Amino acid sequence: MARFDDIKNLVMSLEADFEKFYEKGNQAAGTRVRKGMQDLKTLAQDIRAEVQDKKNSEGGE
Repeated sequence: MARFDDIKNLVMSLEADFEKFYEKGNQAAGTRVRKGMQDLKTLAQDIRAEVQDKKNSEGGE
């Protein structure tokens, strides 16, 4: 569950930058949003690989 918390924390940390970019047009906030989304993508891919490895090592339940 720690990995799920990592995802939630990352998304929540981006909330202010989303608001600044979409509501106020702050371009620097947009850059931070893009970086955060890339981090989220990487984290999701890592979790996906962990789940697949665990599934395969436990006999594929």
